[in-house]
Amino acid sequence: MSTKPTISTLGELRSSGWESRSVKEELRRNAIARVRAGEPLVPTVMGYENTVMPQLENALLAGHDVIFLGERGQAKTRMIRALTDLLDEWMPIVEGSEILDDPYAPSSRFALDAVAEHGDATPIDWIHRDARYGEKLATPDTSIADLIGEVDPIKVAEGRYLSDELTLHYGLVPRTNRGIFAINELPDLSERIQVGLLNVLEERDIQIRGYKVRLPLDVMLVASANPEDYTNRGRLITPLKDRFGSQIRTHYPLEVETEMAIVDQEAVLPDAADVDVRVPDFMAEIVVTITHLARQSSSINQRSGVSVRLSVSNFEAMVANATRRSLRLDEGLVVPRVSDLGALAASTSGKIEIESLDDGRESEVLQQLISSAVLLVFRDVVPPETHRGILDAFEEGVTVEAGEQLSSSDIAGRLAENPAMGKAVAAVLDDEDGPDNPTLVASAVEFILEGLHLSKRLNKNAGSYEAREMPTTN
Repeated sequence: MSTKPTISTLGELRSSGWESRSVKEELRRNAIARVRAGEPLVPTVMGYENTVMPQLENALLAGHDVIFLGERGQAKTRMIRALTDLLDEWMPIVEGSEILDDPYAPSSRFALDAVAEHGDATPIDWIHRDARYGEKLATPDTSIADLIGEVDPIKVAEGRYLSDELTLHYGLVPRTNRGIFAINELPDLSERIQVGLLNVLEERDIQIRGYKVRLPLDVMLVASANPEDYTNRGRLITPLKDRFGSQIRTHYPLEVETEMAIVDQEAVLPDAADVDVRVPDFMAEIVVTITHLARQSSSINQRSGVSVRLSVSNFEAMVANATRRSLRLDEGLVVPRVSDLGALAASTSGKIEIESLDDGRESEVLQQLISSAVLLVFRDVVPPETHRGILDAFEEGVTVEAGEQLSSSDIAGRLAENPAMGKAVAAVLDDEDGPDNPTLVASAVEFILEGLHLSKRLNKNAGSYEAREMPTTN
């Protein structure tokens, strides 16, 4: 944050050459500068570079109010909040103004009186762009007083007349004058309250009860909504929909790699001072693939969506289970294994809705997703030419145990008995020290064995992998 400007009076502000612009002109100017420089509007949101962001750039350049449509966990609120970075860092207001009055064009009774009384000596204050953002989660109990304003009985009790405009207590929208106001889950706002926003979006003013006051507002209104509520339930009134200049449809990450990058950005892992965590790429890819498969599963309710938060929570749960195992086995390095994926039940159950109401169906669906994800990543990562050598060793009677109860050195030590496994491990671990690190090797071995089992090449019994008996033919 830069230093707050020292200009303190209206006269000094005029002498400085500062120009007043509407909030949408301000956003447009700063958006133009970013687009011209090749910088993203929202650097922390990934996967929208060729879909959502061009539409958002168009909306800002056109000076539109915007409504984002998308299922949960599609970064709608994050994009909305990030718009404040496109505002000028500091903005002057009439000091003491509740609605951030423009010193050049005051609109509230307080600011009008202050400028009329003091002229160029009117005190000026500066507010940071973070203070020019307001947000309200639409709930059925939201009232017009919350959004627009109401008579303040305390001010009346102090001796002011009811007809005095100074008795008004402004709501969230006028208090975000000259800024950005966001309403999340807009369709949940009752219809009679939605009507109160019509003037804000079109005439750019508010009217409070029976007062003869027309308060011009300079606000960019941004909203979010779930398409299910927006289109099927019809809870967003038509005149309000018509007043939004742009409607932008969001989506989940289209590629596994993009969602892996989001998980890497968002996941909160144990502090490096406490434990050393290394997550192999194939384990991160398995976690994200589970989410992508869930978005395609007929067993899961797709109307409510499968959030990116599922990937993040599952990643954190997997690492947490690996950390617990590593601490119990007194291993210096924490590396998740396939056996740690059993911990995902707790982090998944609250984030997906199973279509079937049968008891126990949740665990069955989750296990199917995990197995399918492991198999897909196995086929993508492990070279097929390494399979035969590994299987030959098992056909000679080799049995390998795996699971979270075994230490990494116990699992990695079996490589000496199966040189072909060493080639597959080296192909899976792209780290330079991977094949020489028993903790990483153990993770790769479990992954390879589970992949061969899911490919129906090995049998698995109580955590032990052994050669698969081929059916005899007459």
